[in-house]
Amino acid sequence: MASTLLLAPMASHATSCTAQAELGSLDRDALSAAAGRVAAAVLAQDFNALQANLLPQEASEWDGIRATVEQAAPLVKGGQIKLRDVYLLDASDQTATEDTQFFCSNAAGSLTISITMNALPPGRYAVVLADAAGAPLAGQMGLVLAWDGAATQWKLAGLTVRPGDFDGHDGVWYWQRARELARSEPWSAWFSYDVARYLLLPVDILTSPNLEKLEKEQSDISPAPASQLPLTLADGDRTWKINAVALDASLHEADLGVAYDSTGVTDAAALRTEATAVMSTFLKAHPDIRANFHGLWAYAEKDGKRTPVMELPMKEIP
Repeated sequence: MASTLLLAPMASHATSCTAQAELGSLDRDALSAAAGRVAAAVLAQDFNALQANLLPQEASEWDGIRATVEQAAPLVKGGQIKLRDVYLLDASDQTATEDTQFFCSNAAGSLTISITMNALPPGRYAVVLADAAGAPLAGQMGLVLAWDGAATQWKLAGLTVRPGDFDGHDGVWYWQRARELARSEPWSAWFSYDVARYLLLPVDILTSPNLEKLEKEQSDISPAPASQLPLTLADGDRTWKINAVALDASLHEADLGVAYDSTGVTDAAALRTEATAVMSTFLKAHPDIRANFHGLWAYAEKDGKRTPVMELPMKEIP
């Protein structure tokens, strides 16, 4: 949903990462306590507690974090917080703010994951993954904590919250489904891999061998949907140009968003009629999409502006 520390493809020197199993008891206990307080506040929608635990340097991001927490309510409702993974990141030897990459290895020295952050100031940080166990939507959180030397405690620096499944199916299920579809239905397979990636982790700043394997499998799909866009489709005497298709999890469902060139209609009813026609034409060209996803979002594009029109479940699209 939102995070104040974003993915970047750049590497940095003078950094280290310590995975949870290798942490000393003092660091492990302090990070677990700090992450537990923040996660519990998200679960309880306790904005006072969250703001009190916010890193002072991130004060300008409070409105975005508050919105993230509000939107997270249905994802974590009814769950119990359980910490999944903790990674302690040390960039205190950096001499300036820069794009930074951390490599996290286990005791045997084999690489397990990498974490990449954009425009990171020197300091000590932690990435914590947590689950709302038992929540109907299997909510999961990604917390970025930063050490506040003035307060001598860990504070919240970034937050993302995602569902852990769609309609009872988790990321592993979608990964397996993508493999099944790869040969016969490449479009459905491609976007099933996207769904799997989205559900497996609540953050985009982390890369693991498993994710690399998933991405390799996805890249082997040919032809890839992206290589066929923009897509011009005819339906009777009408022709529609579809510029982009992507996973859209706005409603916590396995929806795809379809962005298309609009004729420029502005009346709400006419815009919905146009969007329905586009979605129907798209599904006629790729009928397998109808069977493998919940619904479609329509985004009208005109004069460089993209406008969300509506979402329809597959059964409501003619």
